Parts: sequence; C-alpha cells; structure tokens
Amino acid sequence: DGLKQCLSEFKQQLAWVERLDVTSGQVVDPVSQSASDKDAVDPENDFQREMSFYRQAQAAVLEALPRLRKLQVPTRRPDDYFAEMAKSDQQMQKIRQKLKSKQEAMERSEKAKQLRAMRKYGKKVQTEILQRRQKEKKNMLNAVKKYQKGLSDKLDFLDEEQTSSQGNKKGSANQRIKKGPNAKRRYKNQKFGFGGKKKGSKWNTKESFNDVSSFRSKVAHNKGPGKAGKGGKKALNKRPGKRARQKMKSRAR
Repeated sequence: DGLKQCLSEFKQQLAWVERLDVTSGQVVDPVSQSASDKDAVDPENDFQREMSFYRQAQAAVLEALPRLRKLQVPTRRPDDYFAEMAKSDQQMQKIRQKLKSKQEAMERSEKAKQLRAMRKYGKKVQTEILQRRQKEKKNMLNAVKKYQKGLSDKLDFLDEEQTSSQGNKKGSANQRIKKGPNAKRRYKNQKFGFGGKKKGSKWNTKESFNDVSSFRSKVAHNKGPGKAGKGGKKALNKRPGKRARQKMKSRAR
C-alpha cells in the first residue's frame, strides 16, 4: 500500500511523445513461425537470449515509428549530423584484424584438412594397386609351381602375360600415332629428310642404265670448249716438280 501511495504521488500524466514507452511481449522467431517455440528460449543460452531481446526491441521500434510519423516527429537524422561513436576507429580496426586473422586460420585449417584427405585417398589407392600386383604375382608363381610339379598342364598364365604386354605395346603405339612428332622432329625432317635406306641409293637400275638422255660425248671425251691439248683440265692443273717448288720458295725469301 505504501509503494502504491508513493507511486501515485510522483506519477506524472504526460503525453506519450514525452515518454516514448512501448511495451511488447516476446516475439516469435520468424524462421520457425511456430507457437511451440514461443516459450522455448533457454535463458542459459547467450545467443538465444540476445536474439530474443533483439527481436523484441525490433518489434517495439516497428510499433513506435508509425506513431511518431503520425505526430510529425522526425525519425531520421539529418545528413550533416555528426555523433562520435562509442568505440574508436583503432578499436574497430583491432576487431577487424582479429576477425580477419580468425577467418584466415579457418581457411588454412580447411585446406590442411583437404590435403590430408587427398593424401589419405592417394595412399589408399596406392596400397590397393600394390596388393593387386602382389596377388597377381602370387597366382602366377603358384601356377608355375603346379606346372613344374605336373599337377597342371595349363599355360594360361603365359598367355595372360603376353596379352597384357601386347596390350601395353599397342596402347603406347596408338598414343605415339595420335601424338605425332614434335616441332623439333618436324623441323629436322624438313631439313634433312625422312631417313630411309641409304646404302645402295646410287646404284644403277635397269631403267637408269638404258637411259642415255643425259650423255654428252664432247664432255665425256674432253672435246668441249676450254680443254687444253691432250691432258685437258689435268694438264692445266699439273703440279710443278720438287726442284721447281724449292726454287719458288727461295725466290720468295
């Protein structure tokens, strides 16, 4: 009774625009939109509790804004309004750097996880290949031993080995055909030819022996122009004797 009496003494009947009080109940989560989750906020969970406060304050603002506009009270600050923030730029820069370093650490950790998974998968594939090869080798050795002891007269393991080797050779040949020569090989082929048989390439054949279209009698018998006497070209280019060469050297000195 005493509290109610004190309240009636200092209570002032002012207009709402002077009080700006808005009472709002708990707001339902818009994601769930279920009435069962209305009272499901755990007070020990900091995130749920803060989100409940945030939604309640947002609902109160949405209720108060139309009433202020109806009373012609401005609700947006002017463009030239300046107010100092509660936290300085240095503090915000520290927070930004901390968040950035945390994000980079998470990305590095994710990359490391991916690398470990890839290595693990590669090792698994490698062990499977080694096990398959060991199994094939063991089966072939057992087949050889049986054949040597006379327990089996089948030589299927040899056929399988030959077919596998032939298949590998064919595969490599097909790859070479599809791939073709590289630029260096093509340049050498263009410059030096494509190889082939060299020995006996200048031998006469029956057709070349019977073909006398390129025969010149004057050239063959040293009767052409520029031939000097009996010796022809050889007589003109005859080397002087030893004494003559010695005399020529002594004159030069």
